[in-house]
Parts: sequence; structure tokens; C-alpha cells
Amino acid sequence: MKHIIIYTDGACKGNPGAGGWGAIISYQATEKVISGSEKHTTNNRMEMMAVIQALSTLKERCKVDLYTDSKYVKDGCESWMHNWIKNNWLTAAKQPVKNQDLWEKLYALFQQQDINLFWVKGHSGHPMNERADALATQAIKDLLKGGIHYRN
Repeated sequence: MKHIIIYTDGACKGNPGAGGWGAIISYQATEKVISGSEKHTTNNRMEMMAVIQALSTLKERCKVDLYTDSKYVKDGCESWMHNWIKNNWLTAAKQPVKNQDLWEKLYALFQQQDINLFWVKGHSGHPMNERADALATQAIKDLLKGGIHYRN
């Protein structure tokens, strides 16, 4: 089984506002860099989109070490999602889960891979997290200059 390492990050200018996401996908000596943006979104959605887009590039089952600086993504995937599904996508307070559309996509992608999820502190000098952040930030800048940005 291939061992893939992924670093992701999302960003927003305003929250909600223009958003961007970035991901670096590494396998052995090969690296793929992807990023994208949306005109009106939230930071949490961009954090989730980075993970969704990165995992969507995988064409077969892999062992994946996935790094995010989003506790929302990490806690959602590891602690909250199973209860949300069991409770028909309602929170413990019986409210609809925010971003259910993206959580459903994440759940499906997580079923296809063998994923170890790691949290890294954002903006703390971790080189790969800083690169993912730069991708997300650049995607926002490109969007604000006049077009939807997607780098693949």
C-alpha cells in the first residue's frame, strides 16, 4: 500500500468572505500541489475543502498521514462525525450540523483510505503548513484579482 503524506490549509478574507484552500500531496520523491478558491465561504469550509480535494486526488487505497492546522477538521473527523451520523446529522443540542454537505464528502473519502490525522499548530513555522497556508492565501489573492482560482 502506498504511503502518502498530505498537508492542508484553508484561509478566508473575512469570515464569511473570499476563501482559499491549499494542499501538498507527497509520495516518495513526487509532490503534487493543488489549491482553489470560492467567492463567498467560511474558513472552516476552506479547511474542509483542502482535505476533500487532496483526498480526491488519490486513485487507490493508501496509507495517508494527513496534517491539518484545523482543530475543527481534526475533532470533526475523529470525535464528532460518528455521533452526527448516528443522530441523523444533528448535534448533541439537536441542531443541524453546519457544513453537513462537506462532512458527508469527508466521511466518504475517509472510508476509502487508511488515514492517520495529525494536528499542527498554524503559523508556528512548520514549513509544510506554511506552504499550504501560502497556497490558500495566494488562491484568495488570485480570486480577488478577477477570477476563480484552481491549481492542479
